[in-house]
Amino acid sequence: MAALRFVKVHDYLWEIPKAGGMRVPARIYASERILRELKEDQAPQQAVNVAHLPGIVKYSLAMPDIHWGYGFPIGGVAAFDLEEGVISPGGVGYDINCGVRLLASRLTYEEVAPHLERLVDILFRRVPTGVGAAGALKVSRQELRRVAVEGAHWAVRQGFGSETDLAFIEESGRMEGADPDAVSERAYERGRDQLGTLGSGNHFLEVGYVAQIFDDEAARVLGLFPGQVTVIIHTGSRGFGYQICDDYLAIMDRALAKYHIRLPDRQLACAPLRSPEGQQYLAAMRCGINFAFANRQIIAHNTRKAFAEALGMREEEVGLRTVYEVAHNIAKIEEHTIDGEQRRVCVHRKGATRAFPPGHPQIPAAYRSIGQPVLIPGDMGRYSYVLIGTEQAMQETFGSTCHGAGRQLSRRKAKKVASGRRVADELRAQGIIVRGASLRTINEEIPEAYKDVAEVVEVCHQAGISRKVAQLRPIGCIKG
Repeated sequence: MAALRFVKVHDYLWEIPKAGGMRVPARIYASERILRELKEDQAPQQAVNVAHLPGIVKYSLAMPDIHWGYGFPIGGVAAFDLEEGVISPGGVGYDINCGVRLLASRLTYEEVAPHLERLVDILFRRVPTGVGAAGALKVSRQELRRVAVEGAHWAVRQGFGSETDLAFIEESGRMEGADPDAVSERAYERGRDQLGTLGSGNHFLEVGYVAQIFDDEAARVLGLFPGQVTVIIHTGSRGFGYQICDDYLAIMDRALAKYHIRLPDRQLACAPLRSPEGQQYLAAMRCGINFAFANRQIIAHNTRKAFAEALGMREEEVGLRTVYEVAHNIAKIEEHTIDGEQRRVCVHRKGATRAFPPGHPQIPAAYRSIGQPVLIPGDMGRYSYVLIGTEQAMQETFGSTCHGAGRQLSRRKAKKVASGRRVADELRAQGIIVRGASLRTINEEIPEAYKDVAEVVEVCHQAGISRKVAQLRPIGCIKG
C-alpha cells in the first residue's frame, strides 16, 4: 500500500487528499509530534478507508486521540447524506453509547481526603466491575425492553436519581426512535443483569478534584470551583450493546452484495440509511444508547449513596449533581451546514464527543451562553479535562471534538511494561487510591498506556474545535 500523503492545513490540522476511490479527503487534527507517531499506525489508513463510503459528505475526520479500531478508527467522525449515504456499525463501535458523566459535589479535597480509602472501597463494593460483572439490579426481559426505549428516564422512575439529572444528559437521557423488536434475544440475555455495572477494559469511576481553571466565566456557569471534589463515570452499554453491534455486523456484511457496495475494508460493512437493514440497525442502536444512559444513571445514584455512607453525611450535604453527560460511540441524525446549505445528515462519532456551540437549542438552557460541556477523561495517574463546544467545531467537524487520551500501548504491551511493578503502590505514592477487578486490569491501564491527554486537549483547543475550561486531578479510581 502506498504511503499516505499529509498536507498541512495549519499547525493542528492535516489533510490526506482525495485519491483512488476516496469520495472526500481525510482530515486529521494533530500536533506535529502526534502526527509523527500516527505515521507508524494503521489508524490514518482507516480514516482514508472511511472516505470511500457511499454518501459521505465534506471529510472523513479524525481527532487527535485517533488510534486503530474496528473499521473506523477510534477518534473518527463522518457524516452521511440521508438519501445517498450509509450507516455502519463499525462507525459507532461495539460499545454503543460508551460515554462519560461528570458529577460535581459541594465538598473540597480537604474535606474528602481523610475518608478517601473508605470511600474508594465502598464505591468498589457498590459499583460492580470486571468482565461479565453483574449488578444488584436484575430485570426481566419485558422490563429491559422498557429500558431500551426510555433510557435514563426509566432509571429515574425506578428511584435512581431525579428528574434534575435528565436535563443535563445528551439527548436528555433518552434517544427517540428505539425499537426493542429490532434487538436479538441474545442481547436481552446479556443485558439482563448488567445495569448499574462498569464492565471491563478502560471503563472506570474516578474521584478527583478541580486542580486548575482556564475559563473563569465558563467554570462559574458550570458550577466548578478550585479544589471541588468531582466524579467521572466512564462506561457504556455493556454486553447488550456489544451484542447489538455483533448481530448487525453480520447483517450488514450480507447487505454489501445486495446493495452493490464495494469497500476497501470489510470491517466497514454498512447498508444504505434508507434500506430496511439500515433502519433496523438505527432502531436497535438507539436501544443500546438508551441502555447506556440508564446504566450511567444507576451508577451515579449508587455513587451518591457511597459518598453519603463513607463520609457519614446526607446525600444533600454531599451535593453530587450531574454537570453533564456525553456520548462517545453514537450515530445521530443532525442538521449541519454543508456547502452553504442546511442539511440533515447522519453523523457517526466513534470515540469522539459532540461539541455544539453557544446558543444551540440542544444544549441545556443553563449552558447556552457558553456552549456544550465536553468531558475528556485521561489516564488514572494524571488528569482529565472539561471543555466547551465552539462555532468552529460546528463549521469544521460537524460539532465534534476528541473523547479522551487515546491508547498508545496495546493491553499486551502495557502488561509487559507493568510486569514486576506494584502499580497500585506507585499511584498511592502520588495520593491516588486505585481498586481494580484484578491486578491484570490495573496493569493494563497503567498511565503510560495512554497518550498525554493534555497534549490531545491542547490540539483541540488550539485548533478551535473546543475550549479548555478546567483540569481535574484524580485521587481515587475504580477500574473495570
